[in-house]
Amino acid sequence: MGSVHRSLITAARRFRLRTTGLLVAVLAFVLPLTATPSAADHRPVRASPADHRPVRASPAGQVPVRGSAYMGMGVLTHDGWSGTPGRARATLTEGVDVASYQGSVAWSTLWGSGVKWAYSKATEGTSYRNPSFAQQYGGSYDIGMIRGAYHFATPDTASGATQADYFVDHGGGWSADGKTLPGALDMEWNPYGDACYGKSQSGLVSWIRDFLNRYRARTGRDAVIYTATSWWTTCTGNYGGFAATNPLWIARYASDAGTLPAGWSHYTMWQYTSTGRTVGDHDAFRGAPQDLRALAIG
Repeated sequence: MGSVHRSLITAARRFRLRTTGLLVAVLAFVLPLTATPSAADHRPVRASPADHRPVRASPAGQVPVRGSAYMGMGVLTHDGWSGTPGRARATLTEGVDVASYQGSVAWSTLWGSGVKWAYSKATEGTSYRNPSFAQQYGGSYDIGMIRGAYHFATPDTASGATQADYFVDHGGGWSADGKTLPGALDMEWNPYGDACYGKSQSGLVSWIRDFLNRYRARTGRDAVIYTATSWWTTCTGNYGGFAATNPLWIARYASDAGTLPAGWSHYTMWQYTSTGRTVGDHDAFRGAPQDLRALAIG
């Protein structure tokens, strides 16, 4: 009898062990399915800058390579994102801006989606030329868009006049063909160091004036100024002296263009997102396609 009793006890213990193991396995499977979602699970899904743009700095915090800057590089970091424009907008004409990191751009796709104009980065400082410029600048033109070129300014490396010459000599010129927009000067946060390029507010205004005067002397056109109100206010003291001659291209990723820099009563162009279709950076021209053509003609 004693041996039978011990056998029954041993069998019972083995049964409990097997059922306990089964219960643990079931719980391990069920709990992840029923756990309370975190706050991140309820956030609206939207593309991040990384979906369209290169990483600005290495994991070690090193500054990016000279030449890798692009229009709007610092907007999200400094001004953030607060929505995109609704469909019920004033008459606006869709455009895009591109740089080397986008490589060969699908212009036919963009044209089919309603994009009518484009700016391509041509130069930066006095030593960088966009290796994809020919396809980007020429491809947009060939598909039927009105196109333009832009220069990423680095006021800490050379004078405004010197950089304007470099820009004009390497794709930033203008022609009265009705399909070429005046060149754009990209003035924004310095991705390589001090946000204002180590210059005083008056020093930066002088540098910008130097560039604009030289560009006009070389091309006969007043360049477009691309900037963000926060940068312009901080680094130029919210200078308003260029508004009478130079069209404003404002950068703000929000449902409206917001407060403009001093002097300008309206923007001519607005970079409103960095996560648009196909290339990321999408822009709106304030006016109809015929108004855009009028700007191109001059």
